[in-house]
Amino acid sequence: MAAADTFLAVSLADSLFLSISPDAARGKVLLFLALSLAPFAILAPLVGPYIDRLPGGRRLTVFVVGLARALVVIMMVGRIHSLLLFPLAFISLVLAKIYAVSRSSLVPTLVHGDDELVAANGKLGLVVGVVSFIAVIPAGLAHLIGSEVSLIGSAVLFVIAAAMALKLPRHVATVSGPVQRLEREELHRPQVFYAALAMMLLRGAVGFMFFHLAFWLRDQSAGTAWFALALGLASLATMLANGIAPILRRRIPEQVMLGVTLVIMAVVGIITGYRGGITAGIVLSATVNGVAAIGRLSFEAIVQASAPDADRARAFVQFETRNQMAWVIGGLIAVVFAPPGAVGFALVGVTGLVGSVYFVMRTRLLNFKSREP
Repeated sequence: MAAADTFLAVSLADSLFLSISPDAARGKVLLFLALSLAPFAILAPLVGPYIDRLPGGRRLTVFVVGLARALVVIMMVGRIHSLLLFPLAFISLVLAKIYAVSRSSLVPTLVHGDDELVAANGKLGLVVGVVSFIAVIPAGLAHLIGSEVSLIGSAVLFVIAAAMALKLPRHVATVSGPVQRLEREELHRPQVFYAALAMMLLRGAVGFMFFHLAFWLRDQSAGTAWFALALGLASLATMLANGIAPILRRRIPEQVMLGVTLVIMAVVGIITGYRGGITAGIVLSATVNGVAAIGRLSFEAIVQASAPDADRARAFVQFETRNQMAWVIGGLIAVVFAPPGAVGFALVGVTGLVGSVYFVMRTRLLNFKSREP
């Protein structure tokens, strides 16, 4: 899926974001980003539980999503310069987010114990980052031949991913009953709430930077090449972060890790906003993706420690759905307000600053209260 997504992103970088006027592009993207919020709103309370209770449900979901995305991409061929490309592109976006939710909820069911969860997610993120980074080169070469060629390559990779999903165990990801009272209380503990809020800020920043760069780079020379480079470096940063995060977790507490990610985003964002420029923007994009990867593993570890009686698969479906909604909202902000390059970078920095101050103050208060007799 990661390689197919890279091919698709490079294919659409030129056609979707650079081929029509800025005002027209922003209007279309705004409309379909707004529409794409609806599936996330119903995914957790309606679709999620049915998938949970169906033996092999998420395995089947990954298989169907792979085939559906291949079909959507094939429909894009020949419609690169048509307005029909927009609904097709955002149908693909929605399917991608459904896959992300299913993948996150599959991981807890494929490990032997909770202690393996962070390492498993780290390895998965490492593989995704490597594949995405490597795929940038063939995707770029295919795009030089024609957008249709890279789209066909994306469709083929989606079909291969769907076939590989059938090799997942049939018994994974089943939930036996409704949410219990103890589970609900644990998932609403202050430690989990503040960590979830920090994670949503990180994922919102990732969505904002994706669309902010996509529109801003369109006005720069060699915009498509710069955007492809940004995608590649963001994947590389995610790969490195997933390799580093399990090591960091063995040395510092998860709350500290999550707070540090917000501080890093704040510092790099503010510096990038002050300096401006394409290189600085691409560096910020890679940084945001990297700290979001570390933040995700930290957050999952906090859920493990604070909610030991919760059904992890079900809980991660809920949290991942909220995080995906934050990603879309971040994209909406980039499209609606359309800030200049440096202003958008500074906005990311200020968001990280406010988030880090709030997170650190609240977690320190919780730690202080926990030490009271």
